[in-house]
Amino acid sequence: MTSVFNKKYYILRSIIVSNNIKYSKNIMNKPLVYVGMSADIIHPGHMNILKIAATYGEVVVGILTDKAIASYKKLPIMNFEERKHVIECIKYVSKVVKQETLDYTENLEKIKPDFVVHGDDWSTGIQKNTRKKVIDTLSNWGGELIEVPYTEGISSSSLKTKLSSTVTTEERRKSLRNLLNSKDTLSFLDIHNALSAIVIENTSVKIDNLNLEFDGMWASSLTDSTSKGKPDIEAVDTSSRLNTLNEVMEVTTKPIIYDGDTGGKPEHFRYTVQNLERLGVSAVVIEDKKGLKKNSLFGIEVNQEQDSIESFSEKIRIGNNSKKTDDFLIIARIESLILEKGLNDALERAEAYAGAGANGILIHSKEKSEKEIFSFVKTIKKNSDLPLIVVPTTYNHIKFNEFKEIGVDIVIYANHLLRSVYPAMIKTAEAILKLINTNFTGIINLGTGEMNSIKTITSEVEKLSGKKIISLDKQVNGPMELSVDTTLIKKLINWSPKFSLKEGLKKTYEIMKSYHQKK
Repeated sequence: MTSVFNKKYYILRSIIVSNNIKYSKNIMNKPLVYVGMSADIIHPGHMNILKIAATYGEVVVGILTDKAIASYKKLPIMNFEERKHVIECIKYVSKVVKQETLDYTENLEKIKPDFVVHGDDWSTGIQKNTRKKVIDTLSNWGGELIEVPYTEGISSSSLKTKLSSTVTTEERRKSLRNLLNSKDTLSFLDIHNALSAIVIENTSVKIDNLNLEFDGMWASSLTDSTSKGKPDIEAVDTSSRLNTLNEVMEVTTKPIIYDGDTGGKPEHFRYTVQNLERLGVSAVVIEDKKGLKKNSLFGIEVNQEQDSIESFSEKIRIGNNSKKTDDFLIIARIESLILEKGLNDALERAEAYAGAGANGILIHSKEKSEKEIFSFVKTIKKNSDLPLIVVPTTYNHIKFNEFKEIGVDIVIYANHLLRSVYPAMIKTAEAILKLINTNFTGIINLGTGEMNSIKTITSEVEKLSGKKIISLDKQVNGPMELSVDTTLIKKLINWSPKFSLKEGLKKTYEIMKSYHQKK
């Protein structure tokens, strides 16, 4: 049974319900009421639900764990113990328990509450199936779902957005460790300046009612060097790279992993660690090579020398001794597969680096096959929970969930933003040069401001030209739509569309046809 709560009658309803439900305990005992919540930011809506729940009986609150929350939205601001303490201090609550997943079933079957109280905002979206399971489970012992009308004008998400617009140095530094403790696999994307960082900070897509976004940023030495027009050989000094990080941190909040190349000389590495930690960077990755740094994807085509296990382990120890908190992580990047030294060498180094205090291992490969990477990850995960990081630049056919299934902790997409920007800038520059040097001065059809399907437009052009419109050897049919926002144009030049779509296409076609016939 499901009831929609009515404020006017809730006291009467609680009496009627108590007469209708058969309890396994003494009738004088209060019924049990279960309320599941994140309880990250408590607002009047939460208090209203708890207050109403208390009118039905003894209230047991199931607080979602950090991992459960992170499975469908951002990591909570307060950890589980902090949230538990807050809820325990609320007078309407009798007991607080842990809820490990979004699914209520396990807790409900243990507690067997007479009522579950929840807001009425979960009949659609990601919690739709959860709601159905709650109703089905309660029906096994005659329990009832009470749904309280949503409190308009306030939500935890909106409050959290306001709070998360700024973050302290300490909060940002420890955010990576918190994420590793709360999510199975994290996704990081490359940054090369503050603008690219803003893209990572704010980009999200909605798939199957889940909002997906990147967990953090990879401060790549390759992209930083390239954006400054220099080769990836540690030609950009640490001070310059720290300046870039400062600009990034002024406008973003997500955790940053810093690509530290070889780490430089051990005596210098201690200062790099201290500077990064002080800024609020979450981790540094250093690779076990020595000499002039060369990009790993060149492999053995160029002269690259791997450092000895002893020497690199000492560098890790120096870094660990230099940091002030456990929140800052030192991650060892193993180049054995890059240099074709084999899986056993990589595993031996991983064990040694972990023993030296590495907080994680990044295993790198330039092969298109994922076979060695998967073997490495599976072998390590048999005996260790040390965080493992992969960079699938060359084996990019592997899906994110496949990495998740074998236990990879972080997937870094290392240079994709810069690689996508560079060709686009070249094409734009070429287009402008062509425009500058063209003799064509005909009318440009700015559009009608209407929404039209691709099929409508191509059909009109096909009628005018007498030819089929093709793209990649396939007929163009849609279902995409084109939209032209003419608001700004109208404001700037007092422009308004003079033609319909059909008329505009016809005039543009006739002008262009005339122009080409004259050439």
